[in-house]
Amino acid sequence: MTKQWRLELPLLLMLVPGTILVLVYSYGPMLGIVIAFEKFIPSKGMFGSRWIGLDNFRTLLEIPNFFQVFWNTVYIAIMKIVAGLIVPMAFALLLNEVRHTLLKRGIQTLVYLPHFMSWVILSGILIDILSPNDGLVNTVIKAFGMEPVYFLGDPRWFPYTLVITDVWKEFGFGTIIYLAALTGIDPTLYEAAVIDGASRWRQTIHVTLPGIRSVAVLLTVLSLGNVLNAGFDQVFNLYSPVVYETGDIIDTLVYRTGLIDAQYGLATAVGLIKSIISFVLIVLSYRLAYRFANYRIF
Repeated sequence: MTKQWRLELPLLLMLVPGTILVLVYSYGPMLGIVIAFEKFIPSKGMFGSRWIGLDNFRTLLEIPNFFQVFWNTVYIAIMKIVAGLIVPMAFALLLNEVRHTLLKRGIQTLVYLPHFMSWVILSGILIDILSPNDGLVNTVIKAFGMEPVYFLGDPRWFPYTLVITDVWKEFGFGTIIYLAALTGIDPTLYEAAVIDGASRWRQTIHVTLPGIRSVAVLLTVLSLGNVLNAGFDQVFNLYSPVVYETGDIIDTLVYRTGLIDAQYGLATAVGLIKSIISFVLIVLSYRLAYRFANYRIF
């Protein structure tokens, strides 16, 4: 027992810095949950402000557009999840058919590049590209004799613009995951399919897709925990009051309520509700991942 302890002690010591960071930056701020039940005044602090119980939650339910904001969040997030699963898989299947190694790696690097760029940078690029006056996209649209589209200023178009631009930024990362899964398929299965006279399409249906099914199921169930995460960075840098009707989400509502309007208790109440629902969804997603993909953390 002593020998085993000596072997494990260095590994345990390596965990100490990470554990301290998690306690300080992840669990420590959770004390701020108490603000959701107070009439919080910064000068008095968390423990000096007046306790008002559930009043902030009652006020939250009385906000005229709260349920619209909640629906916007779920609607945009679900579209992002679905598109973020289908597009990388389809692109990985197509890219896997490219036999020229240099071309394949070049394309893979090119589509992966936007993943490393922040939405602060990409939003500036997208605002220029999608401009209704001289943007590249609308220039092409007008060249075909059609009216320009206000992608970032029309409530009807804004949610779909968020989804498409999010997929453009992130599908390269998902493609790498599926390409890695494709390399794990036994090549002899393709050889057997060729001997049986299967075409490339039949090989994809009966060999490739079943081979990556477990990864697809795993990514699908794990993404359930992001149903209430519609992407604050993206929305905040692209939206405006004109598109609040369809583009305002829970995170931006918390930002405006807490930091702009200084209603700290109300903003904390909104964040607490979101955190509770997200926690339930994450637990459910891990249960489903274990059941359908045999995935478990511990």
